[in-house]
Amino acid sequence: MYSEIQRERADIGGLMARPEYREWTPELIKPKKLLNPVKASRSHQELHRELLMNHRRGLGVDSKPELQRVLEHRRRNQLIKKKEEELEAKRLQCPFKQELLRRQQRLNQLENPPQREEDHAPEFIKVRENLRRITTEERAL
Repeated sequence: MYSEIQRERADIGGLMARPEYREWTPELIKPKKLLNPVKASRSHQELHRELLMNHRRGLGVDSKPELQRVLEHRRRNQLIKKKEEELEAKRLQCPFKQELLRRQQRLNQLENPPQREEDHAPEFIKVRENLRRITTEERAL
């Protein structure tokens, strides 16, 4: 009885008519699965292969955006290039010029001795100290 109910439901089918694909006639063109142009591209395949290899190795995708990575790379290269240029400039200087620079620096240090902390103090502190000296001198006399 249960099997009869199932047969009746199968005969009724859905509300929409189903095309009969089982019948094949040579006049009809057999449909082919369309290729996804993104997946078919060589660059996509290489990228996918690289991501799989990184995943297998345990390397995660960088969390930094590409622009930030490029800017950091440029900054790093500029700093390295600047340091190399400075070192090269020092190497290219002859020993005579180096000795002249050393003497010039020594002369500058002797002519301009380092300023004391008092010189950097605000004016009202200097005046106050002068007043203390004057009052102590007057008491001593």
